[in-house]
Amino acid sequence: MSDKQSLTVLVTGASGGIGSAIATLLAERGHRVFLQGRNAARLQHLKASLPFSARHRVMPADLLDVEQRTALVRECAEVDGGVDVLINNAGISSFALLSDMSDSALSGLLNTNLLVPMALTRDLLPLLQRSHSGAIINIGSAFGHIGHPGFSVYSASKSGLHGFTESLRRELSDCGIRVHYLAPRAVDTDLNTEAVIGLNRALGNKSDSPREVAMQCVQLLDSRTGRRRFIGWPERLFIKVNALFPALVDSVLAKKMPLIRQYATQELQSANHPISSSGEAL
Repeated sequence: MSDKQSLTVLVTGASGGIGSAIATLLAERGHRVFLQGRNAARLQHLKASLPFSARHRVMPADLLDVEQRTALVRECAEVDGGVDVLINNAGISSFALLSDMSDSALSGLLNTNLLVPMALTRDLLPLLQRSHSGAIINIGSAFGHIGHPGFSVYSASKSGLHGFTESLRRELSDCGIRVHYLAPRAVDTDLNTEAVIGLNRALGNKSDSPREVAMQCVQLLDSRTGRRRFIGWPERLFIKVNALFPALVDSVLAKKMPLIRQYATQELQSANHPISSSGEAL
């Protein structure tokens, strides 16, 4: 894709840290952006801050609600030119031991991070297939490839998203739609809780800015074929080690469990809700 080719891109969770950075970078590169989220006021504020703000569109919707998701897809179809790219960015993360998670927390994570991207992708496929530059980018996580204590359900949801992306890339290989997967490591956003920040600091985990993640995301649009991209070193190495020698990673993380339990207890006892958003809740 040429940098001069303007695309219409639907970004879910657009008002969150990563989503707003993606939307901003897309707009700076001359693309038209459809901004999805639940908070219409925040989306309007973001739209007003974008270059050529009149070109972009705010599309508030709760994607967990079938009727609202259907209305969003219908609105996309009614816009002249339709949609070229879907970026499934919206998601939530929970730092909690499995024993401390309720049924609603479990279903909320799995529905938001896995089932909604699958359903929205399915619903938008007819529009994407009409585009000469159709693409899907699913925002995963390094934890989808390294099952991490304290993030078991989140890891499961992102692992599922990776499996869905890989299968869909092959399923659409004869349709001209490129399907990409981007797995960030920890990201610096205002939505990280004190316990998560403390745990990352204690474990020596590095993190990236939303802008850095957005740059990696937008670069995928230049690829002629579907790609997998993992952000961060040594995280990329750990993912390979985990795939080849999982028992070694088991041993390393087992030694860190007292520390993880300490911060998980802090999270549970804090005033913050046990499910925090990474990107933006739907």
